[in-house]
Amino acid sequence: TIWWVTHHDTLSLWERIVLFFGLGVISGSIGITYAHELMHQKNRLERWLGDLLLATVLYSHFRTEHLLVHHRYVGTPRDAVTARYNEGFHRFFPRVLREGPVSAWRAERQMLARADRTMWHPSNPFWRYATLQALALAAAYAAGGWAGLALFCWQALVAVWQLELVNYVEHYGLTREHLGDGRYEPVRPHHSWNADHAASNWMLINLQRHSDHHCRPDRRFPLLQTYGPGDAPQLPLGYPAMTALAMIPPLWRRRMNPRVRAWRRAFYPGISDWSDYNRGRLPMPRGAS
Repeated sequence: TIWWVTHHDTLSLWERIVLFFGLGVISGSIGITYAHELMHQKNRLERWLGDLLLATVLYSHFRTEHLLVHHRYVGTPRDAVTARYNEGFHRFFPRVLREGPVSAWRAERQMLARADRTMWHPSNPFWRYATLQALALAAAYAAGGWAGLALFCWQALVAVWQLELVNYVEHYGLTREHLGDGRYEPVRPHHSWNADHAASNWMLINLQRHSDHHCRPDRRFPLLQTYGPGDAPQLPLGYPAMTALAMIPPLWRRRMNPRVRAWRRAFYPGISDWSDYNRGRLPMPRGAS
């Protein structure tokens, strides 16, 4: 696509921008969804394929941040992609862009330190991430020069925007109970929003059954189970509609904040003061880097 667009004058500048916006939406909603599925698998080839897909959107650190941080610390202050109650997406997105790469780097540094290795050690996956992303950028430049490189980066940004919209929806306002002294309750189905909408689940390979995914991260997508309202909070609409709603914070809060408050009453009737949870001011979990 980059080669064709940059070597033909068929499309105007704005048409090119719109075209690659659409490609970015596909990369984010489909490509990264499949990368997410692949990087959770034990097979090395599948994990490598996931790395290749993430390199095409220049977001390779997502693998580390997701596997080492998000799944372990979801619903705690250590997890950057747990959206706080009342936090609009337009504040959430730049925060995650800042904190995500740093969070992933800290997690890998801690892993390497446990093995008595430095960040320069060849086993540091950031070497692989940088190499694959450099190759992706070089391929875009070879195909379309500077214009091709700019269009490639544009679709990557749109894809990341799509990914983080989904992250925002999946855990908005849901927190794990702090038990004191940096200890948090285990991850349970009610720490993720569940959505049992058939069409969007087909499109997103059951990603909306997110409660089960967090309870069993290595379970392949055809086997993911859904949960009822008694076990997990339910989104009123599928991901496509919910991500669109998230772009309009007043409408999002009107629809979702009452659900978060109902969730708190149902699962945590003993907590009366949520201010520290809302502001992310609770202690970091024990052992967090």
